[in-house]
Amino acid sequence: MTASRIIEFKIGGMDCSNCVGTIERAVRRLPGIEAVKVSLVDSSALVKLDTRKVSQNAIYEAVKDVGYHVQR
Repeated sequence: MTASRIIEFKIGGMDCSNCVGTIERAVRRLPGIEAVKVSLVDSSALVKLDTRKVSQNAIYEAVKDVGYHVQR
């Protein structure tokens, strides 16, 4: 049984490619992140995570901690 899960959520406050990189780096630092792709065009993030190692809320907090808004 796999503990991998993919979540997608909207992000507010991004306006350039540096924003995308900042968010992707912040999320990748968390344990259990298997992949992360942030889209400036769609103002969204797609994250593949191991639910045994990281929670969805921890990902949201990492995004908020670098100055962006998570729209659930």
